[in-house]
Amino acid sequence: MNDAVYDLTLERIALIRRMVVAWNGAEPGAPMIHPEAPYGSRDRDGDIANVTGDDDGVEEEHRALEDGIAVFSQNAVLKPGRYQYHNPLAKLDCAAITDVFRDSATGETPEHITFAVTEDHLALIPRLNHMWDDDHGVPRIDPERPYGGTESYTHDMGRHLDGTADQDSLVRLHREMQPAFQIFLRYADLGPGTYRRNAASKWEPA
Repeated sequence: MNDAVYDLTLERIALIRRMVVAWNGAEPGAPMIHPEAPYGSRDRDGDIANVTGDDDGVEEEHRALEDGIAVFSQNAVLKPGRYQYHNPLAKLDCAAITDVFRDSATGETPEHITFAVTEDHLALIPRLNHMWDDDHGVPRIDPERPYGGTESYTHDMGRHLDGTADQDSLVRLHREMQPAFQIFLRYADLGPGTYRRNAASKWEPA
């Protein structure tokens, strides 16, 4: 739907910053919000109410973040560099998702992550193809078309970058989008405001 209008409030930004980014293992894979603990704990409604100050309307606020996370991804600004974050996935598990840092043999994942976000990560984040996961009730990136194109996902990545990266580098870069996206949601700069979806289905300030 074009010409949709979205109100990005301080409360919605606060919820976006609390989102836990996991990895959808369906090939080729893509970031998704943790289905059992989208805001860090398994008490989803309580987490939302703690931010909004209102027990009513928590489902509406949660559902509104399908567009909210797209607005944020397409408009927030982050500088490339090394970032650290406490990894909430270290204390969470879910059969529906995985974690690119999790050791397949031990099942363990680091509690603290240090990761270098590059210009390439930042060029791809606004291109992520957002959708709603009806089965799990959370926002996710389309694992079949993570960057929205009709070609292979690595071909789409190459179009959005300078086109010089080899296939193996693009596959690795794609898997790095889990920590890059987690860092982006936590640290990228964007204030509240009204946004409109344009004819190209991209969100821009109204």
